[in-house]
Amino acid sequence: MSTDRRKIIIDCDPGHDDAIAILLAAGNPKVELIGITTVAGNAELDKTTINALKVCEIAGLNEVPVAKGAAQPLVKKRETAADIHGDSGMDGPILPAPTKQILGEHAVDFIIQKLLESDGDITLVPTGPLTNIAMALRKEPAIVPKIREIVVMGGGTFGNWTPAAEFNIFVDAEAAKVVFESGVPLTMFGLDLTHQALATPEIQERIKAIDSPVSDFVVELLKFFMHTYKEVFGFDGAPIHDACCVMYCIDPSVFTCRKLNVEIETKGEFTYGMTVVDTLGVTGKEANVNVALGLDTDKFWSIMIDALSSYSDKK
Repeated sequence: MSTDRRKIIIDCDPGHDDAIAILLAAGNPKVELIGITTVAGNAELDKTTINALKVCEIAGLNEVPVAKGAAQPLVKKRETAADIHGDSGMDGPILPAPTKQILGEHAVDFIIQKLLESDGDITLVPTGPLTNIAMALRKEPAIVPKIREIVVMGGGTFGNWTPAAEFNIFVDAEAAKVVFESGVPLTMFGLDLTHQALATPEIQERIKAIDSPVSDFVVELLKFFMHTYKEVFGFDGAPIHDACCVMYCIDPSVFTCRKLNVEIETKGEFTYGMTVVDTLGVTGKEANVNVALGLDTDKFWSIMIDALSSYSDKK
């Protein structure tokens, strides 16, 4: 196994775009997916965990461990996104019940163990609410210097759950505050960036042409996701938010980023869950987050198509 593969743990709440992020990670040789942990977010924890197992099974990820994590935010009441992802959290494709089993240990303990045993070369890729990551940081502060980077899908300079807040941050802003103030190198993929990663009908045709069980699964995901984004937001495609984080781990040159100061709002009546991005430097505070702002669309989809095609090659 090549030593330059980037080791990642995907902490997720599948979720259509979470599923595609997992498939991208497992289908590209530049990253090594050493584990998947689940959290409540797009749907309740039991549902997101089942969805993660289903994705592993269709992709043949028999050796990738899946650990079940937090069912509730740190403080506030749980919210889910059935309007976007359906009641199951991954509506659209019809898949059999998974036979793959979850680990016996909690996701937080799995994350801590893997980091403490590592050489400081593991990147955490949370694509849902940050509850598991915050709990791990609080439970075992010794993991802080062991984390290579945290690559977050969340936030932005505008919201999609409230006018100010993006869903993942809003669901557990207290957890996000812990993570953003941890001192760990952090890259943020907010809505400003992820809305540029749009799976248009033309992109979906390219994926359909791969003609494999995995590509058919992705097409079904995108059909449902595009429909809900059209109904709710008026989009003409499906934004693949979470896959952007994995893509960054594969090839950071796909993105244009800036180091900026980002604070998490937890007290505002109308701004709870907002990532307050100091784009102009008006606060004078030190930059603490690498914020993704631009995307090389052609390179992004070329890498994605290659990764999805790799599953047909394995058949």
